[in-house]
Formats: sequence, C-alpha cells, structure tokens
Amino acid sequence: MDVSVGTFNLNNLFSRFNFEAQVDAIVEDDPESGLTATYTFNDPEQFRLRTYQGRLVHGKNPADQDTIATRIATMGLDVLCAQEVEDIDTLRFFAAQHLGGSYRYLVLVEGNDPRLIDLAVLSRLPLGAVVSHQHAVHPEDPSEPVFSRDLLEVDILHPASGNRLFTLFNNHLKSQFVPFDQDPVAGKEANDLRRRRQAETVERIVAARTRPDSRYLILGDLNDPPDSPALAAITSSAQLGLVDALRQPTETRPAQGRRPAPAGLRGLDPPVQGGRPAGPLRAVRPDLAQPRPGLPPDRRLHRPPHPPRRRRQRPRPVLGHPQPLAGAGLGVGGGHRLGLG
Repeated sequence: MDVSVGTFNLNNLFSRFNFEAQVDAIVEDDPESGLTATYTFNDPEQFRLRTYQGRLVHGKNPADQDTIATRIATMGLDVLCAQEVEDIDTLRFFAAQHLGGSYRYLVLVEGNDPRLIDLAVLSRLPLGAVVSHQHAVHPEDPSEPVFSRDLLEVDILHPASGNRLFTLFNNHLKSQFVPFDQDPVAGKEANDLRRRRQAETVERIVAARTRPDSRYLILGDLNDPPDSPALAAITSSAQLGLVDALRQPTETRPAQGRRPAPAGLRGLDPPVQGGRPAGPLRAVRPDLAQPRPGLPPDRRLHRPPHPPRRRRQRPRPVLGHPQPLAGAGLGVGGGHRLGLG
C-alpha cells in the first residue's frame, strides 16, 4: 500500500484561551430581574494567565489557521508530523474545526519547551506505541535533557491487520534564533553545539530502536542545511545509512505566478532518503508553500521498507523543493509518498 507522509511546522499553534481560574460555583443569570452573573478574580492564587517572558500569549489568528489547514488539505497526506502545537486540546480543535475531522488519530506529548510548543502526529491510519525521548541526555552534558522539545517516536499501523507499517521519529531541533541582547557569534555557537548534540542523540536512539531492515522515518524541523556539521550524525551516519533525496530536486508543479525552483536549490531542510529505494519517490504537491525569505522549510529523513533483492542502484528522487509559506507567522511544511510493498 502507498502511504503519504509529511511534516509541517505550525508556527505557534496556541489556543485562544490564555486565562485559567478557579470557580467555586456556577452563578446563573436571572433574565426576569435583569441581573447578570459576573465573576471577579482578585486573588492571584485563584487564576493564571498564560505568559512567556512576561508577555501574554495569544492564540493563533483564525485566518492563519485556515491558511495552514488549506495547505495541509491540499497535501492530502495520510500521516502528518507537526511541530509547535500547544497541547492536545488545541490539536483536537484544529483538526476538527479547520481540517474537517479528516485525521482520526491524534497524539501529542508535552515536551521540554517553556514556550509550550510541542510535537504531534495526525494520522488517517491507526497509531500504535508512542514513546517520548524528552528525558534523553548527551554524555557531554548529562545534567539536563538534550532535546529542546522532544524526540517523539510513533508507530503507524496497518488499518486492517493492525501490524506495524513503519515508525516515525518526529523532531524539532534547536533553532537558529539568537536573542538580540546576546552576542550573535557566541549565541550561534551555542545553538550549533546544542543541535549537534541533539543530532547525535537522535542517531543513537534510532540505531538502538531499529534494525537494518526496519521501516522508519526521521523527519521534522531540523533547523539546519543538510550539509551542516551539526547534523552530520544523522545525514552522514554509517549506522543509519541515509542519503539526500534532494540533491537534484525537481519542482513538478510551481505555484501560479511563480517560476520553478532551480535544480540544486539549497534550502535548510530538504528530505533525505536512506538505503535502496523500494520504488520511485513521487512528488506530493511541492507547490504547497511559497518562498518567504528567512524561514527554513521542513526536513524529512527516512529509511525505506525492506530492500528488494536486486542489484544496488542510486535513488532517483523526484520531489519538489518545499518552500516556506508566504505571509507572516503561518508555518512550514511538505511531504512525500512511500510505497510499502
């Protein structure tokens, strides 16, 4: 069977509710007397505002949510890995209200990010085991978790037999952002160091939890080019055996009014295929996102199904280059299709 899989950074998909409070009893309105019930909260112990670094956190603009939902719906994916979602309730609301309930199976695990942006998976296929690796550490600094968010491992099951089809490893590695009040050189070095440790931990975990003939995908937002030294543990891993599937990208359907992306276009997060291909990769709407300077596309790494018994051949990808979305604060995403024999 063919299964289409993709990834999308939803860019701060927060709930519109940013206030929580303790209410001892519900007070009803009295229309006959014209009285309206009100609640007053003046005890800081009885209410809580959702803030980050002293600023109130607002929900994502509904219009932006509609734009993202349109992009996702056009992709037509069976399985979608998402980044930057606040919580499971926010994910359920978005899937029901903006995606029309097209994804029956949802999972989100609260991670390490103080901004409350977590990893999630939306699937039309049943989900199996879910494993969070948010407490993993790196030997260079075993005193704290290495992942800024998490490494979320999810099994995708066959809809009829319930057997495992493949395993996803959803990522959101350390960003490139350096606060304006910090030294930019030192900040970049610290970010690259953290990302390098995260990539090394991903390699170690995936290698330990898979076999050479396992079906799995490493995907998500890795926040770095494929040739970055920080990602070498994944992209150049002898254990994982992954190769870049976009060394010669082909954009099969450019968006209206835009020219095709040139072959060899270097983005931050092109997909990577590992091992021998079970069949040709086919583009899944590479025109879904439009160029916007400064935002990285998604990254998808994968190892294909059990290799066929034939002579070794070079992968021939035909995926288009997934550019970031146009417009402020929308998100980044893309996907491709796997043939599972």
